[in-house]
Amino acid sequence: MNIRKNITAYFYVYKIRIQKSLAYHYDVYGNILMQCIIMFAAAFFWRALYAGQTVVQGVAAEQMYIYTVVSTAMSVFFMNDVEQRVMRSVEKGTIAVEMLKPINLYGIFFFEDLGKLTALLFQNLIPIVLIGSIFIAAPKPVSTSAFLLFIVSLVMAYLIHWLLAACFSMWAFVTINMTPLLQVKKHLIRLLSGSIIPLWFFPDWLASILNCLPFVYIYQLPLDIFIGKEDMTNLLPRMGIQVAWVMVLFVLFTILQKNVLKKVMIQGG
Repeated sequence: MNIRKNITAYFYVYKIRIQKSLAYHYDVYGNILMQCIIMFAAAFFWRALYAGQTVVQGVAAEQMYIYTVVSTAMSVFFMNDVEQRVMRSVEKGTIAVEMLKPINLYGIFFFEDLGKLTALLFQNLIPIVLIGSIFIAAPKPVSTSAFLLFIVSLVMAYLIHWLLAACFSMWAFVTINMTPLLQVKKHLIRLLSGSIIPLWFFPDWLASILNCLPFVYIYQLPLDIFIGKEDMTNLLPRMGIQVAWVMVLFVLFTILQKNVLKKVMIQGG
């Protein structure tokens, strides 16, 4: 019965967040503009790099343009608010009461972010893909099977990104102002995940290090699948590693959450 009540409560949170996001749709326009500026800047960069060349690092110019459009569209999936929500609750002093509620606080944040994502799929994703398709390149996957694997990998990427954000949100309990750290984290992930520059342009030693970290499984792996950068024999083991990172981060998140809850119960937040 409790599980059913929790599911009902989470669905209600999810539905309310969709309605709230759709109601405040004017904020979306500025975000779309910024994403399109980044997308066009990246496209012009790759056009200059590929001048007089058809293939660079085993990737054709058309593939790179598709990479740019899909990467920009994917950024919509990683606009979560869990860190800001925790930070605001700690600042207001309400985190203790919220964490002691019968419904898991981070479960509420997760479904709020899912609701926001659902709204953004219509508000941001579709306009970005349409603009990118018209002016840069239509984001066509190499095959139907690649597209299906891309969707699976994208779901795993979302979980990795959200769990990283949830773990990072615990810093709110030991720092006065997390905002600078959040900005650094955001840009580091974009840089180290292959979102801006694919890993195959990095030095081999640096790419080897980055492949041992979870960041490349947020952008690089789904994008490699979409544009057909590697064959299935190489992609499937990498997807296995991606799933492993989801499990590792979930375990880490669970441990951190228990420690934080214990601290809240002892100190009252």
